[in-house]
Amino acid sequence: MSSAPVLSADSSTESRPTPGTDAAASAGSEWWRTAVIYQIYPRSFADSNGDGMGDLVGIAERLPALRSLGVDAIWLSPFFTSPQNDGGYDVADYCDVDPLFGTLADFDRLTSVAHDLGLRVIVDIVPNHTSSEHEWFRSALAAAPGSAERARYMFRDGTGENGDTPPNNWQSIFGGRAWTRTTNPDGTPGQWYLHLFDASQPDLDWENPWVREQMVDVLRFWLDRGVDGFRVDVAHGMIKAPGLPDYTPPANAGSMGGGIVGLEPEILLDEDHTPPYFGQDGVHDIYRVWRRVLDEYEGDRALVAEAWVEPLQKLARWVRPNEMHQAFNFSYLETPWEASALRSTIDSSLEVFGSVGAPSTWVLSNHDVVRHASRLGLEGENIQGAGIGPNSPHHPDPVLGLRRARAASALMLALPGSAYVYQGEELGLPEVVHLPDASRQDPTYFRTDGQRYGRDGCRVPIPWEASAPAYGFSTSGKSWLPLPPEWAELARDAQEGVPGSTLDLYTRALGIRAEENLGLGAVEWISEPGDATVAFRNGGITVIANLGSAPFELPAGEVALASGPLDGTALPVDTTVWLR
Repeated sequence: MSSAPVLSADSSTESRPTPGTDAAASAGSEWWRTAVIYQIYPRSFADSNGDGMGDLVGIAERLPALRSLGVDAIWLSPFFTSPQNDGGYDVADYCDVDPLFGTLADFDRLTSVAHDLGLRVIVDIVPNHTSSEHEWFRSALAAAPGSAERARYMFRDGTGENGDTPPNNWQSIFGGRAWTRTTNPDGTPGQWYLHLFDASQPDLDWENPWVREQMVDVLRFWLDRGVDGFRVDVAHGMIKAPGLPDYTPPANAGSMGGGIVGLEPEILLDEDHTPPYFGQDGVHDIYRVWRRVLDEYEGDRALVAEAWVEPLQKLARWVRPNEMHQAFNFSYLETPWEASALRSTIDSSLEVFGSVGAPSTWVLSNHDVVRHASRLGLEGENIQGAGIGPNSPHHPDPVLGLRRARAASALMLALPGSAYVYQGEELGLPEVVHLPDASRQDPTYFRTDGQRYGRDGCRVPIPWEASAPAYGFSTSGKSWLPLPPEWAELARDAQEGVPGSTLDLYTRALGIRAEENLGLGAVEWISEPGDATVAFRNGGITVIANLGSAPFELPAGEVALASGPLDGTALPVDTTVWLR
């Protein structure tokens, strides 16, 4: 057993407050500054009618479980009318509920139940593109080139002698080219339209004032129904560089670790490699208008950016005082399980977000990435958006992955700011690797001819009751993606009230976080950068995570929380402890 790194206040190590935390802590007490927000992927949360698809009634029925978990808000992935080619991120009507999930009345009831429980409601808005089945796009296809209808989208003539070549060389995020050619009424080839994602998701032209006016109306529709905010999908998109110049991403420019174009390629520090379809300055004009709209409503309504932007200094532009309230901290999600890297990212996050008066956010999993209970147990690279399947070069170590995931979650939930929890991570759910190919639905899988498995493995429905059909996800036993047989022991009722379970860990961590007001606290480092620990104080809690290769003796203090069993007074490897 090794000796402990420098951890105590009476040592020779100087405690260093993290820059930028004072601004974030004193700027206000709005709910979104400290909220723990629980992401619900509606089709995989709870099925009330037995058709195998989660729905809004099922969500409303299960909300008391989230209240008892201790979260402050829910974020609903898209439930709008959609052909479901991309899990609802292909919207055919922004102002109605897809019959798969219920009705507007069901949404209103869900919102009412949530508010009665003290939970805020955030909905996903998808402004970069619509479904090809949206009436706007159908009208555009029926109209002539140069018409007002076509001007709502990114239609362009092709190049070459007969226009047979796409307008530029852009590639779709899901694989293949980002342009599809239309067919004229007489059967001859027509113009091309841009789709950064699937061909069924045509990009809107946000230089068009009509598009901007329509989307403001959409925001007002949901604000008037009582939603507390919006998570903005592809918030770094919408505006494209003038002239739509050719662009080939560098080999290491993929999102979530790089390598190839991933789900949303990160915007690199080198401006020469900034994609002309992401991170353009014009997006900020859009969000300043949106912020003014939200400010008209009572109750601290919030805008949350899903912006894959690096470095953090650039991401801060999205959360300036007159723009968005929060931005997802994907830099933190991408940070490897290594002490110095985590310390650096935490420092940078608090400094950068604090410099513009915004809270830092923290996230480890969501519907687009490999669940962190598997990702942290992987040896080798896993490109974001590629997923993991039977033929992947690396498979996760489930024991190591869960141990690290619990430690990482305990570390994250002690940090000041706002934290996001993806449904099922409080149960320790891993990525489902062995999904039958016939069950897969992610367009990434099909557009790459199965070379990338995509995101289905993190979207498998969550288990509620160990002995029920489909583990309580649905009464009929149907499930749009099959649940693994080994998940019975991970079901919520199998963990509820069980000391040491992952559900117990999350519930106790969230309880202490609220009692100690850690969300409005500040980080005071008490370990050296070179140590194999991440150790800091936040208010009355001392947090120590052992990322080294050997256990060490803990300093004196009452153990308030531990992510795993302690060996007497020693902190094992890949374990986080909270001391009072």
